[in-house]
Amino acid sequence: MRLTQFTDYGLRVLMRLAGAPAQTMTTEILSSEFGISRHHLVKVVAALAAAGFIETQRGAGGGIRLARPAARIRLGDVVREMEGDQALVECFRADGGACVLTPSCRLKGRLAEARQAFVAALNRSTLADCAVEPRLVLEELR
Repeated sequence: MRLTQFTDYGLRVLMRLAGAPAQTMTTEILSSEFGISRHHLVKVVAALAAAGFIETQRGAGGGIRLARPAARIRLGDVVREMEGDQALVECFRADGGACVLTPSCRLKGRLAEARQAFVAALNRSTLADCAVEPRLVLEELR
């Protein structure tokens, strides 16, 4: 299974925030640390906020922080939320796709089960298990 870049960035943001829970971060700082587009990161942050994983505050002194303790954010829940409507295969699309095998397919159910197992395995860990301390990020940048 492959996660989208969007989900990858979302997990990175959460891991970084979990490493410094008392600190409010900005998208500018995070995009610089991660070496990714601030414009794209703003969309990721908006999705994380809409899902209730982070809180955002605009203006001077604003930024982002976790909405709840990292130990209460399960990784599988984050992946499920961030991946959203991404179809694992064509027949998983909302419109059903155009696969001619769909009426007699024996794979779709197995893939759905595998996806559920993937999320369940991730849900055995929390964000606290994967927190990245700020000093480790800074050491990597040197």
